[in-house]
Amino acid sequence: MTIGKGHGRTELRHLQASSRLPGNFDWPGMRQVCKIQRTVKRDGKLCEETQYAVTSAPPEKANAAKLLCWWRGHWGIENRLFWVRDVTMGEDASRIRKGNGPQIFAGFRNAATSFLRRIGVTNIAAGLRHFAYRVDHLLSTLGIMEK
Repeated sequence: MTIGKGHGRTELRHLQASSRLPGNFDWPGMRQVCKIQRTVKRDGKLCEETQYAVTSAPPEKANAAKLLCWWRGHWGIENRLFWVRDVTMGEDASRIRKGNGPQIFAGFRNAATSFLRRIGVTNIAAGLRHFAYRVDHLLSTLGIMEK
């Protein structure tokens, strides 16, 4: 069980895992099933949500606490990469839809995000603006051109 506070809400998360059910299903690799219950309190109102998951991780390598940590980590990836691509870089609004273009530009967006994080930028939008206005600084940082 974990408790999180932030963004004007308190969230209680509880994960139950079982290795009893997988033997009853013809699902290759299934080792555990999980039930994740979340109770969120925002502005004095409670909201409860239940989600289910299947994992190939055996109980001896991933107990309920570890699975909950992984579950939370998944959303960290979503927030750190996909949200940046969708919102900051406008990927969903892109008109590039044919051939290899979408995959190529997704690769450029990933490379730009990775580059900015590697040099210590914590605000991707600000980093993009900085280098957009100072292309000479971008090229020298990339080692393409000397100052």
